[in-house]
This record gives sequence, C-alpha cells and structure tokens, in this order.
Amino acid sequence: MTLRTLSLAAALCAAPVCALADQVRILAFGDSLTAGYGLKPNEGLVPQLQDWLRARGHDVVVLNGGLSGDTTAGGRVRIGYSLARHKPDAVIVELGGNDLIFGLSPKGAEDNLDSILSQAGADDHPLLLVGIAQPGGDEAVRQQWADIWPRLAKKHDALLYANLYAPLFDLPPSEVPAMLQADRTHASAQGIKLIVDGLGPQVEALIGQVDQPRFKTPAPVSTPTGG
Repeated sequence: MTLRTLSLAAALCAAPVCALADQVRILAFGDSLTAGYGLKPNEGLVPQLQDWLRARGHDVVVLNGGLSGDTTAGGRVRIGYSLARHKPDAVIVELGGNDLIFGLSPKGAEDNLDSILSQAGADDHPLLLVGIAQPGGDEAVRQQWADIWPRLAKKHDALLYANLYAPLFDLPPSEVPAMLQADRTHASAQGIKLIVDGLGPQVEALIGQVDQPRFKTPAPVSTPTGG
C-alpha cells in the first residue's frame, strides 16, 4: 500500500462516513401511561426512558405514540399511521388498561393486540410487549387477562415486560401514594422514574435486537496507481 493510499484511508475513517450508525428510533405505542398524562413534558415515561437510555450510552430517540384514553381497539386502528409517521427501528406496545377499566373482554383485547403486534412487526421490527396490572376479584377473569401477554409475546417473538407497574407494587404500602397522581391511577413523576428503572433493561435488550451495523462502510474509492 502506498503512502498516498494510507493517507486516504486515514482521512476516510476520520470523516462522517465512518461515524457511528444513525441513532435507534423506538416507538413507544400505548395509552395515557405512555403519553404522560398529568405530567410536565419532561416527566412522562417517554422522556424519562430516553434520558435513562442515553445516560447509559445508547444513541436513541424514544418516540411518543401514546394516546390518553385509548383502548386496544383504538390502537389497532392507529398503529399503521403511527408506524408510517415515526418510521421506528423497534416498537414498544403498552395497551389494555383502558379495556380493563371499561369492562371490555379479554378476548377482544387479545385479538386487537395480536393485530397491533402483527402490524408493528411486519418489517421485522423488534418488539417489546408491556403488560398491565391484573384485576382483582374473580380468579378466572384474572387468569384470562394474565395469560394474554405471555401468549402474545411468544406468538410474535416479542420481548415481554409483564407489568408496567410492578416496581410500584413491590414498595411498602406506605410509599405507594407518593408514586401516584391524585387520581390514584396514573404514576407521578417519581413513580415514572421507578417504572423506568424497571423497564429500562428490557428496552436495552430491545435495542440489542435492532439489526444495524455498528459502523457504516465507506464506498470504494479508486486511487492512482504508482508511488
């Protein structure tokens, strides 16, 4: 290799073409828990999760596809638009809580989530399915809801985080009120921080599934012959 060729190679590797690949785009698709209902713009799940990931060295942008009050039926209708709009590399799906609150059937919720995951994974996007807290009362109904998320995660080869609020449920009862807003349903900013600490490692695993080369390969460059 001539001195001129060595100099050219060094220049190429110092240029943007040898920079890290584009940042990973993650669509967080869900309801008010994803949207950040009742919180300041920087306090919701999406901004706190993005900050958590960037603090650990991930070049990532988390895109807010949350809609307060949405059900799985609504998500089934709008997932295609959200994918076209945001063009993500990976997708987090968090829906079902409002179906439960409104007394909708677990079978209907599962059918809708099945469609959402099919659409979201159509272009081989890695998927993370986030479950919800299970209802109290009738054990049979509770089990019907509990079975939805692991069954769908297996069917769609998705990562699974079984209960978004699990970190709050692990707290002593006396500490839970500070983690919730006044409605006793939505997490406070402090509660979101705790939720992100629990959810974050699974999102890191999701990032690891994104099929993206670490470095961009420079195009071949013709060099003069001779010394």
